[in-house]
Amino acid sequence: MRILILEDDPWIATDLQSILEAEGHEIVDSLSSLDEAYRHIDDEFDCALLDIDVIGGKSFGVAEALIERQIPFVFVSASKPSDLPQTLRRAAFVSKPFEERTLLESVEHLAANRLPC
Repeated sequence: MRILILEDDPWIATDLQSILEAEGHEIVDSLSSLDEAYRHIDDEFDCALLDIDVIGGKSFGVAEALIERQIPFVFVSASKPSDLPQTLRRAAFVSKPFEERTLLESVEHLAANRLPC
């Protein structure tokens, strides 16, 4: 799958990229801010990994834009699922610190179902 990463911690972004590339996925971009995310929202990718708290604020608007475009995503965050707005509570969620297997299972689930939220 072609995956977009929105993560403002460069160490975590690199870790996510390494894990996913080792499984054969292609990282189309690794972004750290909301401004970058909105500039790349129309790029070609199959799914996205979104940290909630990034440079510029929370990624909820990016998540909603992905839902409109029918692009699946997973929140990967130290926030709690209960911190999500009601409209995003059904979204896939991987808690930080994450286990590699949990992350990969979430991405595999997106690939198998190709469904947002």
